Amino acid sequence: MRVISGTSRGTKLKSLEGDSTRPTLDRVKEALFNIISTHVYDSTVLDLFSGSGALAVEALSRGAIKAIVCDNNKKAIQIINDNLDKTRLIQKAIVINDDYMNCLNVLKNKDMKFNLIFLDPPYSKELGIKAIQEISNLDLLNQDGIIILETDKTENVPTTIGIYKKSTERIYGRVKINFFEQGN
Repeated sequence: MRVISGTSRGTKLKSLEGDSTRPTLDRVKEALFNIISTHVYDSTVLDLFSGSGALAVEALSRGAIKAIVCDNNKKAIQIINDNLDKTRLIQKAIVINDDYMNCLNVLKNKDMKFNLIFLDPPYSKELGIKAIQEISNLDLLNQDGIIILETDKTENVPTTIGIYKKSTERIYGRVKINFFEQGN
């Protein structure tokens, strides 16, 4: 796993050992960032269920100005901090070790809003759907923002969650990337 583009291009990233996380493959990450490329520069990013922090690191490397990175696993938090330090992007990130619902409520209390929200929760638990519903309830996405939800390709993801509508989905092997935007 490496940073694909930007100021930290080519830097190898650490990932968590074992079954508790599932890093986004480089080819999936590259395809994802090609799709959202015009939305990354000068953006504020939330990487929820972050694992290694690779999606936030990639966004920061490509010109995002700030990233909030959240995971509830203490080992993941150490890996995230190591990756941010190694890429020299740590000053642009805030790392939170907490449950995703608590994190979302803290962000709302700080009046934060995001241009990009990455959700890569454990598969088949509907945590991503619950997170999008809470993001909708708390109004955490900017008007022209995008939520990117990674799921297993077999998971049924609703076309509307809260105020957000699925604009498209892409399948890469076993992975499905779902893109949500504010409905009109």
